[in-house]
Amino acid sequence: MEKIKALVRLEESLNKLPSVGKKSSERMAYAILDMADEDVFEMAEALVNLKKSIKKCPICGNLTDEDVCNICKDETRNKQLLMVVSYPKDIIAFENSEGFKGIYHVLNGVISLNKGKTLEELNYSSLVERIKENNVQEVILATNPTIEGETTALYIARKLQEFENLTVTRLAYGLTMGGNLDYTDSITLGKALEGRRKI
Repeated sequence: MEKIKALVRLEESLNKLPSVGKKSSERMAYAILDMADEDVFEMAEALVNLKKSIKKCPICGNLTDEDVCNICKDETRNKQLLMVVSYPKDIIAFENSEGFKGIYHVLNGVISLNKGKTLEELNYSSLVERIKENNVQEVILATNPTIEGETTALYIARKLQEFENLTVTRLAYGLTMGGNLDYTDSITLGKALEGRRKI
């Protein structure tokens, strides 16, 4: 039996989401079909609005629906303490732990030899500018404890040696090697932040 084209298109779209396989996308498509019309239209509107209204903060690279994100606008933040993360979702994890009161910088990825992604393709050059502008005293490298995350952290640490009075630290990991920061509980993240080490 030939499948209905509209369902196939939805399944293929859902299949593009991370960790969503063919069976999952099929189940979700049928679940959406069973939803009330107003709920489906509300979901569609939310998806369109998400792409239209959310952008990257021009200062740190975090997601925002304003000109500058609320963290960069916050004058109470310690601008001399800067945490480097791979993705905006990592910021949410640290903010939920409530243990960090500095500022952030989002790389938008990691160095990946397999994917041919180099430091130049990441949001690195603006990091150097921010260190100079804010007279940053410490940079915390908070990339994921994966091979690519470790490679990125070590490479950035080496590059930042040009700043004489800058301390570069790495999170202490009670975290699983190969894990993701955004899945880590707030207590573990808080402890990792407290026990960060110089590299």
